[in-house]
Amino acid sequence: MSSSHTLEVLRSDITQTRVVEDTLPDSLAENQVLLAVDRFAVTANNITYCQVGDSLGYWRFFPTDDPAWGRVPAMGYATVAASAHPEIDVGERVWGFFPMGTHLVINAGKVHRFGFSDLSAHREGLAPVYAQFQRAAANPLYEAEREEQDSLLRGLFLTSWLCEDALYEQDFYSVGDCLITSASSKTSIALAFVVRERGSLRSLALTSARNRDFCAGLGCYDEVICYDDIASLPRDRKALLVDMAGDAQVNRAIHEHYGDRLRYDCRIGVTHREALPDTDENLPGPTPEWFFAPHQAGKRSAEWGAEVLEQRIGSAFARFRQFADSWLTVRRFNGPAAAQAAFRAVLDGEALPSEGYSVSLTES
Repeated sequence: MSSSHTLEVLRSDITQTRVVEDTLPDSLAENQVLLAVDRFAVTANNITYCQVGDSLGYWRFFPTDDPAWGRVPAMGYATVAASAHPEIDVGERVWGFFPMGTHLVINAGKVHRFGFSDLSAHREGLAPVYAQFQRAAANPLYEAEREEQDSLLRGLFLTSWLCEDALYEQDFYSVGDCLITSASSKTSIALAFVVRERGSLRSLALTSARNRDFCAGLGCYDEVICYDDIASLPRDRKALLVDMAGDAQVNRAIHEHYGDRLRYDCRIGVTHREALPDTDENLPGPTPEWFFAPHQAGKRSAEWGAEVLEQRIGSAFARFRQFADSWLTVRRFNGPAAAQAAFRAVLDGEALPSEGYSVSLTES
């Protein structure tokens, strides 16, 4: 019998991690598929999944035997290692959400030329987009040498593209400035890139002093402001906020500075895990609202058709990949100990914004 290895985190204290071993089945049931995960990306997004895992269902993606521990979803590529589904072939390459591990067994269904889904019972009630696996051979943008970059950027770019699209639908709340916290995070950079491409808003980066020069050097932000300098922002301009940091102190400082001139507060991430949002009581201006990307994706898919939506996002992502070539360096981590160290470095904010962590639980 062969086995799989998976990184788990203690749900009550995500600084605590372990790698567990599971026995893989000798044979697969009808329509089951065994996916062998080569590498997966670890970014600030994974930390957000942990922070909101209970409220948004992320802990339910990959159940554990011990509910005190959770398996963090991560973007990556895998190969079909075994298949009991007549329309899915061994050797196929797929992209999607996986646990931080070496293998995943799914109950495959909804098969089409672009991909298939996991129809396991525990997926019921969860956003279908997270259960989809896309066939690399059917993706015109697929390049084998860009797999690690895709794993790092593709999912977060999708979130940022859909966020900007949702803002566009609201005519950007009739403002001229878009404030983006945690501006050095890759999701924030993707949002600034999309905002710049449309050209309707000024993007203002809010970041720490240590990441100021990095953000300024990217070229996608119109202005870069340190958190300590929020009071220097122009009060006479109306603004909206896309909050990737989830820092209560920063969020309150922005609301108090702008008051009613802050027209919308869109909350996406929780990159500042030590300073979670407060209850939002008595905040001047708008009440923060969580953005849920699958909702916007479903809306646009119904309006435009899934293929048109994929084409629009795909062409924009291709341009973002080229932009990322100028600043992103992939750093590889191999083996259980290295995988846990990579997760902890991202969790503690030690990862350089110019680096992307590509992780494998195997030693080579």
